[in-house]
Amino acid sequence: MISRNFNTVAINGQFSDNKTAVLVIANHVSWWDGFWVEYLNQQILHRRFHFMMLEDQLKKHWYFQFTGGFSVKKQSRSIINSLQYSIELLKHPANLVLMFPQGKIHSMHNHNFRFEKGIEKIVSEISPDTQILLVANLIDYFSAPKPGLYIYFKSLTAKDFVASGIETEYQKFFTEVVQMHKIKTS
Repeated sequence: MISRNFNTVAINGQFSDNKTAVLVIANHVSWWDGFWVEYLNQQILHRRFHFMMLEDQLKKHWYFQFTGGFSVKKQSRSIINSLQYSIELLKHPANLVLMFPQGKIHSMHNHNFRFEKGIEKIVSEISPDTQILLVANLIDYFSAPKPGLYIYFKSLTAKDFVASGIETEYQKFFTEVVQMHKIKTS
């Protein structure tokens, strides 16, 4: 699907595998986001793919439960179970858990991120050595009829977030990515 719908795919980042689970935190700009991270997983990370999805969306797209999707229901006590399930998945080195902490799809042009609180709980309860990948997905058409996909990522560990919050670090990362992307593509 990726090669049929995108003119080019460029992956930018360094990943040194420390043989722990991977928590991926990505911007949420389209229906494609999960596919893009699964592509990154197939190319570089090589983990079992899991992703948190709003319960109503998982009911609508029930087939995603067979591809690693599990539900979360905002404003519900069951959110604790979903967060705990994420933490359990991240105890196993063979797993990758994708989360979109914004909680819903936003315009790609919105560069001001506000994360739901659950992500901080997960990061505080997983092993300090758990790998965390900050991912920013961007698309540009330029002169091609199909867009180019640009996947940027930065690899950290959970212990790197002791001093500053994950939302702050992601905002800083995304701002740097946008500037780098402008330079690379001009």
